[in-house]
Amino acid sequence: MKARANKVVNLKTIIYKSFMKTTHLVLLRHGQSQWNLENRFTGWADPNLTELGYKEALQAGEKIKNLNLEFDAAYTSVLKRAIHTLWEVLKANDLEWLPVFRDYRLNERHYGALTGLNKKETADKYGEDQVFTWRRSYDTPPPLLDTDDKRHPSFDLRYKKLNKLALPGGESLKDCLNRFLPLWNETISKELKESKNLVIVAHGNSLRALMLELEKISPEEITKVELETGVPVHYELDPSSLAVLKKTIL
Repeated sequence: MKARANKVVNLKTIIYKSFMKTTHLVLLRHGQSQWNLENRFTGWADPNLTELGYKEALQAGEKIKNLNLEFDAAYTSVLKRAIHTLWEVLKANDLEWLPVFRDYRLNERHYGALTGLNKKETADKYGEDQVFTWRRSYDTPPPLLDTDDKRHPSFDLRYKKLNKLALPGGESLKDCLNRFLPLWNETISKELKESKNLVIVAHGNSLRALMLELEKISPEEITKVELETGVPVHYELDPSSLAVLKKTIL
């Protein structure tokens, strides 16, 4: 009787899953950038993709194509390494027509006064533990840029319409999450709950912030999460709750 009951339960589960609607979200960190290659802190700086970076973007596009999904929109940051990666993905999927939304809230975390510095040289100067804390901790920001530093985003035309007081001179992952959450709460999560399939091409830390929110990862555990350049992550979600039903690294 117990075996028969288990079969009935399993059958009900199969039937439920076959009728259950899912929404799909694909996250992709941009391909290798020139500053990735040079092992430099990048943040809101805007280096281009390397030749390898473009290849990674194209390969990611092919992997996404193999999912055989119909996408409704794409999101990216206002930094060209992410924008150019998305272009390659859209071309690989014959989706150049897809609506694309660029938003600075998907930018990489701002690395403040570390921007442009070589990571190894910085570790040699300040110690590996300090640099690890700046890079991987949840709530410790890097040294901040002065507002008169030409690397400060207030000097960048992309952000001229934003309140200068709101522009960061450096961010922790927690700051990056707080910057991203309004976009998630007001727009992206609502579209997913409407069963829209989305592609988001962004950056290591802005995507880690998204994953922290989506997967309910703790601040302690998120320090161990690493996203490789050009490797898509596919989520199947319950559109009513956005609970993760399945996660696949492509």
